[in-house]
Amino acid sequence: MARIGFVGLGNMGLPMALNLAKAGHAVAAFDATEAARARAKDAGLRLAASAGATADEADAVITMLPDGKIARGVWLDGGLLAALPAKALAIDCSTIDVATARVLADAAEAARRMMLDAPVSGGVMGAGAGTLTFMVGGANEAFARAEPILKAMGRTIAHAGGPGAGQAAKICNNMVLGISMIAVCEAFALAEKLGLSHQALFDIASKSSGQCWSLTTYCPVPGPVPTSPANRDYAPGFAAAMMLKDLKLAQAAVAEAGAETPLGAHAAALYEKFVEAGGGATDFSGIIRMLRL
Repeated sequence: MARIGFVGLGNMGLPMALNLAKAGHAVAAFDATEAARARAKDAGLRLAASAGATADEADAVITMLPDGKIARGVWLDGGLLAALPAKALAIDCSTIDVATARVLADAAEAARRMMLDAPVSGGVMGAGAGTLTFMVGGANEAFARAEPILKAMGRTIAHAGGPGAGQAAKICNNMVLGISMIAVCEAFALAEKLGLSHQALFDIASKSSGQCWSLTTYCPVPGPVPTSPANRDYAPGFAAAMMLKDLKLAQAAVAEAGAETPLGAHAAALYEKFVEAGGGATDFSGIIRMLRL
């Protein structure tokens, strides 16, 4: 089993770190906030005195942080990369912009360290259940070493390519998700106006050309999929504010790459409107409430 440092113990990071400990890894954890540290301690995790201290004799250090600015601050300005033992892996599971992921990878290479960007899909439920999907960017050797560690937290571990490819895969995937959820929500809103029941639309569309994950796994209306957040008054598995963050990251990548994604841009605008109206802490499927108006 490996010695693993883990920095960032929020809604995703804490259950991920706990799953590593349950798998038998020796975990030293840290978070910048006192409340998060207290929750981690109550859950049985061993706490380190600082982010840098999680790297002491570590085989790998994992970060799960809110954004690229914070990730850069922890790894570079905060000295976590410099504190990493020579043979230890650096794994950033945060969802950040591709450019920052590549800056971190370049800094790691300059320091003769191996770094992976490994954002996840699956939300809080997947983090707790250990069924996350990891989209990993970095060198083949680093991926091979990281895969057994990531398997303690996820079900699907996919190597997307070189540095930044994990982040690229994540934002492209979530752009598809954001667009498809809006389409499914609009279809149910229209069905309601036409007098078609939720169950009837689900039964037909789920077996027809409208079938997609947003419909069959995360149905945005109560009833057809009992495990979807719609049955819990849209308590978040994946908050709308986080979807907006990912859609904005996608649009930043669009601008940088000189691409065009008109549906992605429209999805970002709709989620921004939903978040500004107070829906940020609601599950992203809750946007159906706005689309019904």
